[in-house]
Amino acid sequence: MLLIRVTARHRPKSMLGSHGRGTDRRGAHNGSLAVAATWSWLCIDMVLDRVRARFYVPLMGSILGGDDLASLELASDEDLQRYRIGPLTPHNAPIKLAEYDPGWPALFDREADRIRTVLGSAALRIEHVGSTSVPGLAAKPIIDILLLVSDSGDEPSYLPALEAAGYVLRVREPDWFEHRLCKGPDTDVNVHVFSDGSAESDQMLIFRDRLRASDPDRELYERTKRELAGRTWRHMQHYATAKSAVVQEILGRARRSRT
Repeated sequence: MLLIRVTARHRPKSMLGSHGRGTDRRGAHNGSLAVAATWSWLCIDMVLDRVRARFYVPLMGSILGGDDLASLELASDEDLQRYRIGPLTPHNAPIKLAEYDPGWPALFDREADRIRTVLGSAALRIEHVGSTSVPGLAAKPIIDILLLVSDSGDEPSYLPALEAAGYVLRVREPDWFEHRLCKGPDTDVNVHVFSDGSAESDQMLIFRDRLRASDPDRELYERTKRELAGRTWRHMQHYATAKSAVVQEILGRARRSRT
């Protein structure tokens, strides 16, 4: 049975006072009706999330057959090499996912302390992002770190200090939020450098927080990852691109829940 949410916009005017509340002798009853209806709507949302998590990924897997995967707009080797520092080595294999490791936050903390030590006040914010930042979520065992600086395009303001500490610049994308990616000196990490307030850095945090807070969306994302990880990918970026539809779906719910 489908229950429809009752809001002030849909209730008869006789039920509404100046603030949309019942003002006659039925006020208490009207308020109870509104609460019950709103709760019913929330229950529907929860059920729909479970349905998405259960059926969306298998359906996607049947849709994205070999021909459909080939039709995705995947970056060419030339495109990827344009932004990479050093040679580009194809992956040409499935993606290895690891079960969540409770030790991942400690690895992030160690790297964050090291970055703060070498950059000082130039490091405006350091956050653990990506799948390893979400308890219970399977992930590639690579610690993703978001580093916010005043201007990520101004490499002399932060890169020499990172390089002196053993970090190596691997990706430079001046036309995509001035993104820079550095690898760590002794731990498998990706340090994503963005300017403070950039749209992409905000999106990374919104997505992380949604996965931490929503069991259905975390389940949906993990099922998507596992379905796609079993396929052979020429580059890791192609695997990330194939997840983009589900990522945007989850981000949409995250943004709506914040309004």
